[in-house]
Amino acid sequence: MNENIQPLTPENSALLLVDYQPQMLVGVEYHDRTHIRNNVLGLAEGARLFNIPVVLSSVNQNGFGGKFFPELLGMFPQSKLIDRTATPTFDALDDPAVLSALRQTGRKKLVVTGLWTSICFAFTALHCLREGYDVYGVMDAAGSESKEAHDAGVSRMIQAGVIPTTWIQVVFEWLHDWNNPKAGDAMKIFSAHNGYFDKAGSYYASLSK
Repeated sequence: MNENIQPLTPENSALLLVDYQPQMLVGVEYHDRTHIRNNVLGLAEGARLFNIPVVLSSVNQNGFGGKFFPELLGMFPQSKLIDRTATPTFDALDDPAVLSALRQTGRKKLVVTGLWTSICFAFTALHCLREGYDVYGVMDAAGSESKEAHDAGVSRMIQAGVIPTTWIQVVFEWLHDWNNPKAGDAMKIFSAHNGYFDKAGSYYASLSK
């Protein structure tokens, strides 16, 4: 059976977040910078809720990259940020510490996203495939210098075997159904980071009055 049709679960998944740094964000023209931040925070909050192992990596954060998003660091105090300063590679897995951290999770299904679709995200996702992971690329938590660059990065990954997804699809997959005891907390994440769920929740709450 094709392993890629098996759902993501809190027991089989790990999350890799690459280069979410403010000075890198300045160069992104597509997607909207606010949406990128919102979407990666929603994804990260879902990972925290379901206790997903998380690996964080930055590139030269004390130089041109800038400090990793503090909101993300605050969510995962147990996850040491791996900064690629000595060898500032575009591909996070070129740093042996990142690859080692992924292997230590013991998970085969890897949810991956990075700030620049066409560079750090794509290069890292392709390397994850070469290491034998089932790679799920969160495409709406990334952007590039142009629509063409973003689209080309997405196409490059999909052609190589990366499974395209979105932050909300991943978190819903971890949730599985509304009988999950964490459904209420998940709904708070959806409401905070997706306009539909906020409006729908308010509407149904008004009906019960």
